[in-house]
Amino acid sequence: MNWLDQYLLRTVSSDGQPQGNSGPSPNTAPVENSDVLDAYSSAVVGVVDQVSPAVVSLWGQHRNGQHGNGSGFLITPDGYAVTNSHVVDGIQKLVAETIDGDRLEAVLVGNDPATDLALLRLESSDFPYAAIGDSEALKVGQLVIAIGSPLGLRTTVSTGVVSALGRNMRGSDGRLIENIVQHAAPINPGNSGGPLVDSRGRVVGVNTAIVQNAQGLGFAVPSATVQWVIGELLQHGEVRRRQLGVTATVRHLPRSMVREFDLLSPSVVEVVDFDASGAAGRAGIQRGDWIVSINDRITENIDDIHRILVQVTSKEELEVRLIRDEEIMTLPLIID
Repeated sequence: MNWLDQYLLRTVSSDGQPQGNSGPSPNTAPVENSDVLDAYSSAVVGVVDQVSPAVVSLWGQHRNGQHGNGSGFLITPDGYAVTNSHVVDGIQKLVAETIDGDRLEAVLVGNDPATDLALLRLESSDFPYAAIGDSEALKVGQLVIAIGSPLGLRTTVSTGVVSALGRNMRGSDGRLIENIVQHAAPINPGNSGGPLVDSRGRVVGVNTAIVQNAQGLGFAVPSATVQWVIGELLQHGEVRRRQLGVTATVRHLPRSMVREFDLLSPSVVEVVDFDASGAAGRAGIQRGDWIVSINDRITENIDDIHRILVQVTSKEELEVRLIRDEEIMTLPLIID
């Protein structure tokens, strides 16, 4: 059971019903004139009826005086909501508007620019909320529905299919966001932070970006990442990430050196500086070292190191292979 399921169990009444007045139901509400609607339309209408009450429009004023807007969606009946980090960045006071037109102050609980996700809290209760689905079960070609407030137009719905899975994008801090969902549901500025849902009304992503001057290219942070990030923000106030403790760059080696050291790649990660109290400093890594691999996984760039560290458990000992003074050496490394 994940953190959200556990949290929702603590926010239900004694009779087992959600305290929110219109939480997600596994059954799609009946659609009037269903005999004249095809299965596609019925699915979309059912999802919109189910999820749109949980979607909010967000707007506020930046420090420079300019106004910004975006979308978000409630994930618990007591007011926790998800949006994009870039929607709330620099906003002095954020206001959320519900489908009924109620305007409420939205307080920033936590922010993670590395994944472009943020957690908000609306000052009220008994909210309708959206169920979080499993993005890892998505298939290319699957129907998805985007709901948001593009250009300030509240509760706008668009549909498309999953175009591709496993895309990568850069967060605002330069860190790679992996497993991005590419989809063909038309989205526009203001859709950012709104939910991408499947045909059963489960949120499988958070819409985060569009490609300017292109049609049919939308991107969403997968719900698996959302679950992890929001859990970290709720429990710790920040997203904890294991760090090597180095400042580094990519160096491309000449072919002669690649052959000499029998390397599988001509690219290595060069240590420019390091934190003496960090994992790298304790392991004896020095300035000018070229990191070739960690635990036999090639490190062609800094993203490769990030991928390895995400999978490392606390106090796990790693083996770092590096080149120093034109010699190959191996150092044990323990990440806190």
